[in-house]
Amino acid sequence: RERGLLCLGGIMGTARQRAAARYASLTRSRSANDPALISARQDLHAAELEDAINRALASAPPLNAESRARLAAMLSAGKAVTA
Repeated sequence: RERGLLCLGGIMGTARQRAAARYASLTRSRSANDPALISARQDLHAAELEDAINRALASAPPLNAESRARLAAMLSAGKAVTA
């Protein structure tokens, strides 16, 4: 292991930790409408969503085909889909 890169989530941390660190770093030197900062914020939100989905799937019973299809439609649309 390389020295100085070990974080709580392992080498260089989890994807969410890396995204949060990048976003935090950019907030110190960039304006709110800077494209790099906007991209970093989107990456952080995506990493947080991925963590939430993983936690939910880990604690829930297996999904049936209909539930998987509905959730896949939500993710494909990139927004909430009404039932």
